[in-house]
Order: sequence, then C-alpha cells, then structure tokens
Amino acid sequence: MKPRWEVIEGGRDQPEAEIVEDLFLGRYDPTKTAKLKQRGELRLMATNTYDGDIIAWANEQARLLRAGLFSQLDIEHIAEEIEDVGKSEQRELESRMAVLLSHLLKWQYQPPRRGNSWEATIRTQRTSIKRRINKTPSLKASLSDPDWWADSWDDAVTSAVQETGIALSAFPASCPWAFEQIMDSEFWPN
Repeated sequence: MKPRWEVIEGGRDQPEAEIVEDLFLGRYDPTKTAKLKQRGELRLMATNTYDGDIIAWANEQARLLRAGLFSQLDIEHIAEEIEDVGKSEQRELESRMAVLLSHLLKWQYQPPRRGNSWEATIRTQRTSIKRRINKTPSLKASLSDPDWWADSWDDAVTSAVQETGIALSAFPASCPWAFEQIMDSEFWPN
C-alpha cells in the first residue's frame, strides 16, 4: 500500500499532485519540502503499520525521515530495528565462528576424512570473520565475552557431534584454542 501524502490548504508552490508524486518517488526538493512542512502545509498520513507489513512500514519510515517529518516517525519500532541490526551482526559472527570451530574439530578428530571441502570451509570462515570484524570493529567486544565464546563453542561441538557421530564426551568442554590461533591461516589442529 502506498503512503498517503497530504498537502494542506494554503499557498502552494506547485500543484498538489506533483508535490505528492515528487515526495513519494523521492524526487522532492528538500528546501521546498521544509518550507511546506514549516508552514504546516505538508504531512504524511501513515498507512503502513510495523506489525502489518514491515517492508512497507520501513519504506514509509525512510520517506518520512527524508522528508524531515520527524514527528510522524514510529520512533519505538525504529529504535528496535536499529538494535536488531547490531544483534544480527553479532549472530552472524557467532554463527561463522561456530562453523569454523566445528570444522577445526572435525579436522582434528577425523584425519582420514580431511579433504578440500573442509579446508575450503575453514579458509572461507576465517576470511569472512576477519572481514566482518574489519567492517564492524565493535564486534571485537564479543571476542572478550566468555558467554559468547561458550555459545559459539557449544554450537560448534553440537554440530561436530551430529556430523561425525563422535560422542560429546570426546570433545573438550571449552575451546582449547586462542582466537589468534583459530584465525591463523597456518593453524590446522592435529
């Protein structure tokens, strides 16, 4: 559903339909929009709800932001979405670390099954983790969090048990390797 732009009666610099089309398509003149807003001649009638259609809601919120119509923003849900972006980045890092650790465990505990696929996965995860940390330096804080490491290790061991059939008791209770060692391209546990 398209948002409904409304131009309130008053002096207009251009026909209403043209203003609405420009605003909806993002082709508006920010100066003109600000003047209309300041004079109280422009507002966006919210037509999309967060719970109804999150994509339409997000697009509508972006239009409101760009038009400078801050009083009409859904601040609470915007704040939640911004926080979720950070959590998503953390989940991705944890997931990648779990995959890397799981493959290092398989490498160590099943030498006869080592192959190009496992090696490629290990290299890919190391590269992806380095890239994530370089692009989002605040993720480094996770690397100092014992709970984060415990979760990553538990996920890695669970995966290794499922994929290898080796008993859970055969694996260490906590990660035996330091982060630097895990990320070292020359490290291949034996």
